Amino acid sequence: MKLLFRVVFLLGLASSEAGAADLSSFGGLGEAPPPPEKSPFELRLGVFAHDPQSPEKGSADLNGEILLGNLNPSPLGSWWNILILRPQMGGTLNFVGKTSALYGGLTGTVYLYRGLFLEASFGGAANDGKAGAVVPPGYNAMGCNVSFHENASIGYRLSENWSLMGTIEHYSNKGFCVRNRGLTNYGARLGYSF
Repeated sequence: MKLLFRVVFLLGLASSEAGAADLSSFGGLGEAPPPPEKSPFELRLGVFAHDPQSPEKGSADLNGEILLGNLNPSPLGSWWNILILRPQMGGTLNFVGKTSALYGGLTGTVYLYRGLFLEASFGGAANDGKAGAVVPPGYNAMGCNVSFHENASIGYRLSENWSLMGTIEHYSNKGFCVRNRGLTNYGARLGYSF
């Protein structure tokens, strides 16, 4: 994960020093790259390491997500315009039958410099994990099949349409159920705005 963050950071530095033509229109601190003209939707697809610190370690997940248009009602010129708020819907599917989940919520994005951005999301999720009193070896004790979902990303806009990000996501019932082992996955995603 640290290596992925370093690669994204170095891509940002290299593009600003090289003065790449397709990135030169991206503004300075707090300015987002120009939005795609066709549609406010973004599709993301990536691969995650499946909770390497848990009994379910040792496998991978496919993550897919759709982000809808900006909900930020701030007037033009407001400093709040640096925050892009978008509804999200997505899912993380485990390749070997461990805990998978569907989620929805709200994503906030802040552009730092040129194409470099930070992002955080919060919402709810439904999972197919082991929630009963007896949990088989090799599975997380999820406690219940509904939970909160949070994720955080550092990313880089490669162009007006494409972005690359390193992401960590976490599922937890926050103690609303008797057991709460939770689930934490991390990896890389590619996004396309269209």
